[in-house]
Amino acid sequence: QVQLVESGGGLVQAGGSLRLSCAASGIRFSINAMGWYRQAPGKQRDVVARITIGGSTIYADSVKGRFTISRDNAKNTVYLQMNSLKAEDTAVYYCAAGPFIATMRYWGQGTQVTVSS
Repeated sequence: QVQLVESGGGLVQAGGSLRLSCAASGIRFSINAMGWYRQAPGKQRDVVARITIGGSTIYADSVKGRFTISRDNAKNTVYLQMNSLKAEDTAVYYCAAGPFIATMRYWGQGTQVTVSS
């Protein structure tokens, strides 16, 4: 059974930082692309950052220079370091895994990030 479990969300002031973690089980982590997505109230789910099997990264324009995605294949974990947080970053953040960055097949339950202005 595939499980993606996010952690690290919470309430932070604008300008602050958070690091999200996503622990994967039930999949061969090292051969899966991983991604972080977010969904704000009343909006669609959008991609935030993705990382390929080889470690290449792609970011949404809105988070470039502020967020960093990384992966630790030994720990079956993907991270999202979020710096200089803004109120508009408030959303539920989801971890995803799949064979390609354009094809995410598995999803976590999400973790809430709230940025107060």
